[in-house]
Amino acid sequence: MQPQSDFYELLQVSPSAEPETIHRVYRLLAQRLHPDNQTSGSVERFRALHEAYSVLSDPESRARYDITYAERRQQRWRMTAAPAKIEDDYQLEQVIRLTVLEVLCAKRRAEPSQPGVFLTELEGLTGKPREHLEFTIWYLAQKKFVMRGDSAQLTITVDGVDYLEEHLPAQQRLLPRASTVTM
Repeated sequence: MQPQSDFYELLQVSPSAEPETIHRVYRLLAQRLHPDNQTSGSVERFRALHEAYSVLSDPESRARYDITYAERRQQRWRMTAAPAKIEDDYQLEQVIRLTVLEVLCAKRRAEPSQPGVFLTELEGLTGKPREHLEFTIWYLAQKKFVMRGDSAQLTITVDGVDYLEEHLPAQQRLLPRASTVTM
């Protein structure tokens, strides 16, 4: 199993997909990517697809993969550390707001076609329970720094990105600013 492979992405299914869905999608993609298909066949892509299916179709292998998958996602979206000493609840709330905005900004930059984050994901990524995040989300939505999509996913707005860039020190950002990226 390649540690950097996202088998759910390779199979184009959700991590919560049922085994029947995984099987159905695999069959469709296998026909499309099979090396004998002269239009869209690819040996490398077919092998990767087969490896993903082999892992995700076996309940024990999938359970092991899901553990490492969750750990990788957690590390990928690791939050900035809160200041060592927070004086009061207002400072803590400011840190949480910046953390939420940073998660949403990092998600939009990393996956522009799927920039939304569900509140349950945000709970896991920030380490804050839903009850603590509800006020933060309400505030950020009222300020138009975040918005909810049709599927209730949260996404950052342009105003939210601007606010984040103004208030988060450069050394604490998850991803470097475009002006500091070197090719």
